[in-house]
Amino acid sequence: MPRQVFTGHYVPVKPTPIKDPEYITHSKDFFRELGFTDSMAQSGDFVQMFSGDISQVPAPMRKVGWACGYALSIYGTEYYQQCPFQTGNGYGDGRAVSVLEAVINGKRWEMQLKGGGRTPYCRGADGRAVLRSSIREFLAQEYMHALGVPTSRSLSLYVSKTEKAQRPWYSPGSHLKDPDRMISEPVAISTRVALSFIRVGQLELFSRRVRKQEYPTAMEELQKIVLHLIDREYGEVIDNNLPTVEKVVMLAREFRSRLTSLVANWIRAGYCQGNFNGDNCAAGGFTLDYGPFGFCEEFNPQYQPWTGGGQHFSFLNQPVAAERNFHMFCAALRPLLASHQDSLRQLDEIRSGFADVMQTTMEEMWAAKLGLNAFHAELFSELGMLMVQTPVDYTIFFRELSSVPNDIGPLQKSFYKGAAYETDPEGMDKRWSDWLTQWNSLIGSGDYARPCSREELSTQMKLVNPKYTLREWFVVPAYQQAAAGNYSLVRELQEVMTQPYDEQSKEMENKYYRLKPSEFFELGGVSHYSCSS
Repeated sequence: MPRQVFTGHYVPVKPTPIKDPEYITHSKDFFRELGFTDSMAQSGDFVQMFSGDISQVPAPMRKVGWACGYALSIYGTEYYQQCPFQTGNGYGDGRAVSVLEAVINGKRWEMQLKGGGRTPYCRGADGRAVLRSSIREFLAQEYMHALGVPTSRSLSLYVSKTEKAQRPWYSPGSHLKDPDRMISEPVAISTRVALSFIRVGQLELFSRRVRKQEYPTAMEELQKIVLHLIDREYGEVIDNNLPTVEKVVMLAREFRSRLTSLVANWIRAGYCQGNFNGDNCAAGGFTLDYGPFGFCEEFNPQYQPWTGGGQHFSFLNQPVAAERNFHMFCAALRPLLASHQDSLRQLDEIRSGFADVMQTTMEEMWAAKLGLNAFHAELFSELGMLMVQTPVDYTIFFRELSSVPNDIGPLQKSFYKGAAYETDPEGMDKRWSDWLTQWNSLIGSGDYARPCSREELSTQMKLVNPKYTLREWFVVPAYQQAAAGNYSLVRELQEVMTQPYDEQSKEMENKYYRLKPSEFFELGGVSHYSCSS
């Protein structure tokens, strides 16, 4: 039940098993990486444990899991009112319970049940995840990993055949912003895996306690969580023998590099986090918490799948949102450097340099998507306007450009043809042709051209621009069928989305490489959603 947690890095929690668990799927790629056989995912002991029952696990495993507290900051502002006690001591893992930490093939992993029942941080909720959101998260993690975007990993997914939970959701055909009814949905448990689940918000929690002098050991706890983060996530790049102050400065610099790279990768892939608070920002620099996320289809710089997210967490504002989280990260580290002015100065320089590093990383990413050797501001500016005014399908456009066309015919496969296009189609086509002529000129010779043939350039671009993206209107029928006991579409989507750069069968291309149908625009639960549950 909800209660205040005043100190310490974690609380022991026994997960609550789902009733009558049934296997849906597992990550074959990740099982291979861990050295697990596929048959394990459906074996009795494995199903029992990863559907929430850890009462029978053998030694040295423990028969209790753990959950962690963290602070909330939104776009660089501290918040307390979301905590039921108005103190910040009730905010943390509300339905995520870690159950295992193990070194496998020389790598330490933490495994966490999403939907594993109530914790002290559940704020009155039931601690469950429903099948719909569990399938979304499982597939998204699989897809992002296949794209080469740093992410938490999917291990397994089980659904209860008898247990359900009430959730707000949209009526069929609803175009409302918010859900208009309560529905009963099957509960599920997905297991996500990472080197650790330490969030920027965790460092913030302990730093706030130091600042407010809440108890004598607050500084010690802050230092322990920071050193634990370095050990778990940055051990390969930060020498363990260095003094703590040097480690902290290096941590800030390394995290800046990872975070800027991560967000550029998000935008490369069309991903929008939707709710990029400090507590949803992994301190290891990978994607975490697939709640109100989405993948951009019709290109819109302000694309935001979550109705409660606002433009500050929209698609092309993610670099700024990341900077706000990074500033909170640096502020959380400052108490550890309070008596070291030179180190504080270095930390402040790293913090203030975030925007420049982010811009450079973004420009490198855009150049790669366009097959250029360097960023060309004029070409990109005109492209941005054309993509909005046409508008284009983000994934299909860049994939078709990757075929290195001589005319705009292939690009037109990505056109949704909005108001500006319908008003002056010939004028828009001419602008596209002029842009493509300039682009072809740049890739052909000069400072922006890569030293390769057009065929080699096409191959390179297709490794940057995926053919397939996880469109919500693909996922909806998959979880609807799964709720009725048919998991074939979930497994088919998993198969397609774990090969996102490949030319797959004609059947899969016809099914999954196409524009969003008009009936799905502005449709509640497809084009937008108010909660993840």
